[in-house]
Amino acid sequence: MQFETNKNTIPKIKQLISAKKDLHLSEMLAELHHVDLAEILDEIDFESAIYIFKLLDSEKTSDILTELDDDTRERILKVLSAKEIAEEIDELETDDAADIIAELPEEKKEIVISQLDDVEHAKDIVDLLRYDEHSAGGLMGKELVKVYEDWSIFTCVREMRRQAENIDKVHTVYVVDDHEILKGILSLKSMLTTSTKAPIKEIYNDSVISVKVDEDDEEVAKVMQKYDLIVLPVVDEMGRLVGKITIDDIVDVIKDEAEKDYQLAAGLTEDVEADDTIFQLIRGRLPWLILGLFGGLGSVFIMQDFEGIMQNDALKKLFFFTPLIAAMAGNVGVQSSAIVVQGLANDIIKGSLWNRLLKEISLSLINGIILALLILVFGQIMQYDIYFSLAVAISLISVIIIASLIGTFVPIILDKRGIDPALATGPFITTSNDIFGIFIFFYIAKLMLGF
Repeated sequence: MQFETNKNTIPKIKQLISAKKDLHLSEMLAELHHVDLAEILDEIDFESAIYIFKLLDSEKTSDILTELDDDTRERILKVLSAKEIAEEIDELETDDAADIIAELPEEKKEIVISQLDDVEHAKDIVDLLRYDEHSAGGLMGKELVKVYEDWSIFTCVREMRRQAENIDKVHTVYVVDDHEILKGILSLKSMLTTSTKAPIKEIYNDSVISVKVDEDDEEVAKVMQKYDLIVLPVVDEMGRLVGKITIDDIVDVIKDEAEKDYQLAAGLTEDVEADDTIFQLIRGRLPWLILGLFGGLGSVFIMQDFEGIMQNDALKKLFFFTPLIAAMAGNVGVQSSAIVVQGLANDIIKGSLWNRLLKEISLSLINGIILALLILVFGQIMQYDIYFSLAVAISLISVIIIASLIGTFVPIILDKRGIDPALATGPFITTSNDIFGIFIFFYIAKLMLGF
């Protein structure tokens, strides 16, 4: 059953802490999943969180550490001694252990690693710390079961039992040769239906998908999504098996990337949260607001160039349509860029750019004509001059086409230059389309109406 904190949970915990009823508190917390405990520690005050953390055994608190909010975990790690942190690390799988040690100051990292009881565990963690955190090596764990292709099934089963003793979950059995090069995977069915004297090389499946240790984490996520995998082996430059990545690690990658793209689309230059300091929030928001300000000033200069409109009473109404034109340009641009960014993220933007150009022009032309007809109907109802209505309608079609092309090809160009295309779904695309939209609107109106 899923646990949910209610208004009585936190006060009850605080009451037990104040009364020093450790036994009662331990019994209450023992029933909870480590994820729920992490949620509670994130919500209560820091002193109470430390009290609970030190009350629980390291087998439980090590799992809690991996689920805590980054700020809460950082504060807890600061008050724990190197020996206490080492006790937590000893309980974790190598990938989670490496992630936590990576957050420590350099001088504390070495001390914590030297205090680890399991030497092999320490070596694996040090090995993982060599890799970039956004690579397959930075995501992978060292815990896996591997067998050699020359072994018999009898030997294989015996060795699998020995290796599995130190692993919480066995997802897949990997087959390697004498040089540790990944050859394939071994299925349980093949082992059960084959003679125990048969060599592994005769029954393993050599159709195995793997990634290189330096592969970007987003590419790893795409591979796992494409082939619907829950675990993915990682090999080095020579094809040797060095680790495995599980689906829970990839979910974190997808979540982080989605949050980053959402914030870029919303006009935030860096990762910020609602409870960050005012300075952090200003630093995250202000750059795009400045861009919007300069974009607005650009629109002011454009409109000043067409100030002749104000001398003609019949044409003054054009200014009333500028918010409509700017809004349509921004909306169309964001729609187009959002679809393209999504396609780039899922790796489905393929084929000729000319075909995509033709498709976007056709789509925007159809949408523009429909909306232009609505403008003409509105003009008739308001008894506007037909040429005035036509100028607005044609301008709207032109603006929609240009905004659609900008929204489509700017993300593609950014992606080809190694820049996150999500940048094109935020204020950047909206501001640029506003400026282009207003310029096109007044320029076409000037050509058609003459002023």
